[in-house]
Amino acid sequence: MGSLDGKVAIITGAGRLRGIGRAAALALAELGADLVVTGTGRDPQHYPEDEKAAGWRDVESTAEQVRAAGRRCVPLVANVTDSAAVQDTVDATLKEFGRIDILMNNSAFARGPDRVPLTELSEDVWRKVLDIKLTGSFLMSRAVVPSMIRQGQGGSILNISSIAGKKGNPNMVAYCTSNFGIQGFTQALAMELAAHNIRVNAVCPGIIDTSRMDDLGRDETWNKTVQQLIPLNRPGSDTEIGKFLAYLCTPEASYITGQSLNIDGGVVMW
Repeated sequence: MGSLDGKVAIITGAGRLRGIGRAAALALAELGADLVVTGTGRDPQHYPEDEKAAGWRDVESTAEQVRAAGRRCVPLVANVTDSAAVQDTVDATLKEFGRIDILMNNSAFARGPDRVPLTELSEDVWRKVLDIKLTGSFLMSRAVVPSMIRQGQGGSILNISSIAGKKGNPNMVAYCTSNFGIQGFTQALAMELAAHNIRVNAVCPGIIDTSRMDDLGRDETWNKTVQQLIPLNRPGSDTEIGKFLAYLCTPEASYITGQSLNIDGGVVMW
């Protein structure tokens, strides 16, 4: 018996082979949860080389790994910034499983065009960064919460933020703003839903060795960055983050809500 037997989770942004969403899906499955995983329907031509070599198929492959762990999983292509698509995701989950107990808001804008000085940041990129992170978390939560309340058994909402939501950095104004916003969203929603025993937390990863970081390479510059920034002198892994996220959804974490929890090797200690 797993501590999440009979529970159902939705995870957005779960289509990458080396990614927090996929790792969290497997960690939840190991504890007994069934899942719906969403992705953007990425063009396979733009997959990282390891995904191409593995014949990776975005959320379809994540779902296959969950099923191999013995749990049910529905993969969906969905745009978290589109309220109709969000409602379709929730409706499909309820149709398949009849309930929703866990929501993990993990979608984010890809690194790159947002990492520029303010004067070079386009309005379009600014809006996309905030839309995916903040509006996506709002729309998904708004669509899921009524079901959690009707079930009357509580629930857990996890918003994946960043230590960039705790500490500003140059050339990251859109990213920092969106992640600082997640802290406020998390606290306000935790206060609002506490009476229904629905817990809301944010998790703030630091440097995690996922495909999201591939633009930095894995050469001497990467090693120097790790050595200079991280007291534990190594990046985190998606598996570490995934297991921590799964723990926050279990009864053992039932007294934790409204928190923004760092998992970053000691980079930020508040």
